[in-house]
Amino acid sequence: MDLLPVELEQFTASFSSPPDALQQEIDAFTQKNHPEPHMLSGPVQGKLLEMISHMIRPRRILEVGTFTGYSALSLAEGLTEDGEIHTLELREETGKIAQGYFDRSPLKNKIKLHIGNALEILPQLNETWDLVFIDADKPGYIAYFETIIGQVRKNGFILADNIFFHGQVFEENPKKKSAKAIKEFNDFIRQRNDIDKLVLTIRDGLYLMRKL
Repeated sequence: MDLLPVELEQFTASFSSPPDALQQEIDAFTQKNHPEPHMLSGPVQGKLLEMISHMIRPRRILEVGTFTGYSALSLAEGLTEDGEIHTLELREETGKIAQGYFDRSPLKNKIKLHIGNALEILPQLNETWDLVFIDADKPGYIAYFETIIGQVRKNGFILADNIFFHGQVFEENPKKKSAKAIKEFNDFIRQRNDIDKLVLTIRDGLYLMRKL
């Protein structure tokens, strides 16, 4: 299901600042070689992540779901001088692709890639997060949030991607496992009173949350 008209998406991209050369290369590679290229953040969402990072100027960023590295590079742009982004990827092969691009970035020393199960890695990271981006397996969203929220500073921000899940969350009883999980996550977040939240109607939907 296309939530936005193609013309609107094209307009949005054409009137936004373009991604840098390395991100354009990641985009082209992913579209050509990966079986699930739609998982890439892309130029408009990538620019939004970059803008948010610049606005916050975080010292520590956490990303759950590296994929081929596009979004991590976007988020890293706004880091403080001594800042770091820790990005977690389950699949070793995909992580190697991302690391190859990170190594070519001027921000390479600020990007720390972790390969493995996020729920096993997260408790080992002794950090306080200023900004978090969750974009991994959808059935894991609630568990990721519950594991992370205690490590987020007061007034820190959390972003969760794909909360529309291609429009399937608008169905009363979604059939697919990931759609059901996202619908449950959305309800879970809506009911919490320890965060301020806003749904952003960009791409496949973003939940923007601030820890109170």
